[in-house]
Amino acid sequence: MVQKWQHWNNASAKWLWILVIIGMVASLPIAYNRIETESTSKQVEFVLNYRDLITVASYQPHPQDYIREQLQLMKNAGIGSVALYQSNLSELQSSGRLHVYSSADVANFQNQVIPLNDNFTYVQFTSKENEQTLRPVLERVFSSLSIPVSSWSYQGLPGVVIQTSTDDAGLKPLDPDPVAMKMMYDMGFQIVPRLNDALPYNQQMMSALMDQFSAYGVKTILFDGASVTGFNDDIEKKSITAFAELLKKHHIAIAAIENLKKPQDGFSKLAYLNDYNVVRLYSLSQGDSQLDPITVADRFVLASKDRNIRMMYLNLAVSRDTTKAAMTNSIDNIIQSLQAKGHAMQDIQKNGFTIAPAEARDVSTFPMERVVKLIVLIGAVAAISLLVHYFARKWALTVFALGLIGSAGLIVIHKSLLLEQGVALLAAISIPTIAMIYAVRKVDQLYDTRHTLTVGNRVVQSVLLFLRTSLWSLTGALFIIGLLDDITYQLVINQFRGVSLLHFAPIALTALYIAFYRGNQGFGFSGIRKLLTRPITLTWVIVLGIVGIVGMYYLSRTGNAGTVSPLELQFRNALEGLFNVRPRNKEFLMAHPLFIVGVFIAAKYRQAIYILIIASIGQLSMVDTFAHIHSPVLISLSRGLLGMGLGLVLGLVAIVIWQFIERCWRKWLPNLFKS
Repeated sequence: MVQKWQHWNNASAKWLWILVIIGMVASLPIAYNRIETESTSKQVEFVLNYRDLITVASYQPHPQDYIREQLQLMKNAGIGSVALYQSNLSELQSSGRLHVYSSADVANFQNQVIPLNDNFTYVQFTSKENEQTLRPVLERVFSSLSIPVSSWSYQGLPGVVIQTSTDDAGLKPLDPDPVAMKMMYDMGFQIVPRLNDALPYNQQMMSALMDQFSAYGVKTILFDGASVTGFNDDIEKKSITAFAELLKKHHIAIAAIENLKKPQDGFSKLAYLNDYNVVRLYSLSQGDSQLDPITVADRFVLASKDRNIRMMYLNLAVSRDTTKAAMTNSIDNIIQSLQAKGHAMQDIQKNGFTIAPAEARDVSTFPMERVVKLIVLIGAVAAISLLVHYFARKWALTVFALGLIGSAGLIVIHKSLLLEQGVALLAAISIPTIAMIYAVRKVDQLYDTRHTLTVGNRVVQSVLLFLRTSLWSLTGALFIIGLLDDITYQLVINQFRGVSLLHFAPIALTALYIAFYRGNQGFGFSGIRKLLTRPITLTWVIVLGIVGIVGMYYLSRTGNAGTVSPLELQFRNALEGLFNVRPRNKEFLMAHPLFIVGVFIAAKYRQAIYILIIASIGQLSMVDTFAHIHSPVLISLSRGLLGMGLGLVLGLVAIVIWQFIERCWRKWLPNLFKS
């Protein structure tokens, strides 16, 4: 029985390869559906933070006139939407709607004794029109909190008394400023309310508010704070479910903010209950709004094209400039980024988008999709088992069987998220690693025939091997696409975790194979002893030094914490302008050229094959690009193919340089010994 199992293990590579290829083919209709889904949302919306505009206006001599003037300038620049927070007494006072006083303030300007046991909030409306609009809001909100509200007037202007302190009253969120909402609507702006979860959820009040939003044509709601509206009361009141019903009734989407440190609590559940009527939002911070207009414009263009973001949220900065002895703000800077200097609007439209209210994607599906995805899953498990075959052949079928059993178990206990992410990650590691293993084997074959190879033959073989290996590695992306096809990954509601392992595992496995598994070697004490007892030469020192430098550079650039110099940023922008797609620098500037020149050198000098360890970075990087699932498939594919093309050119240049160095070395070496 043991002998039969061993025989099956030895013959398993062929059948595993067949299953891998079938899985890849099965992923193609899923990839097509994803491309179709990504093509359905083509409207980009620019949203102004109105609260920041109020802050900027508060430093102007005529705030109301200034607000209207700047709103018109922004509308002319292409900003079609305004975000309105849930207001509070302080904001309404800054907007000139009302004045807020304490009991002590009222007693002082009425020449009365300050009351000892009354600490109330006195609100005086600045006009009867503001009273008619805002008084019902104040009465409804504070009454719902069991805080009495009564009438009050002073010098002919109406007001109310709220029986709580000014500090407490100022913390209570109200409805978005109804006066501002009407003004925005009359000016032709799309309104994007920002709701919070500070007060107890009240379905009746929320229903009335949603009716008001619907009357003003609201299409999207953005949440303010750490949670969505209704999260804090969801266990007791099922408030998220109730809120989702209102959203669906009024056909209102919700916005997912990019790059939050922590997702807003309850967002995933609300998105699911709202049938994933979700749009992604990029928020330009106050600090970033003061950057060079061209830099700001590039962020908008890349967000829409490369990250499938459809809402651009504009925060405004205001600061004291002592050199100009004036208050400055970033309004003009943002307008320049959109129009004359940055041309963001123009560039976004060139990429096939229209400037209009954002819309959620229409998810494309097809019959038998679950069955097809199951075939992809089996192919991915086969790819993982195939990698095991090349390192521990006797365990290949065991891993395959355990993989299928484990997958079935996770499906039964409804842990499909864990299953698809784990299998997709391991398959994405396996394919480029297997491609590198075959490349190493081919280089060894070339070295064995080195005496019959001309320089031209070595160049051709290097180029062909690079193309074959790279295209082979790219196919690993099919398992990421096929297994992680859910809309939640595209909206970054669920994230593909463990990708950091993809950054290093293929490199380590390639190094392991080169060191211990080439030729007749096997991983054992003899191979380790042979490596450790090998004399250290100058070549080894140089190679290890290069590996160390490249490794440090790679670590500094991997992940979101990687830094980019201003010169490199300009280089990136130049590539973007030239090709409309920016390839990864580590691929075409480093890894791909090293692969080509490494194969060329290793075909003559055996130890140069260790260069392929560094070159494996390019192979895993192409697959890693597709792990950014929020990026369009076609953009990721274009980046990979463009990186291959540019890397090929630079690789050929590197071969020419190497030939020059090698000839100079041969010519000058005898003279060095003579001297």
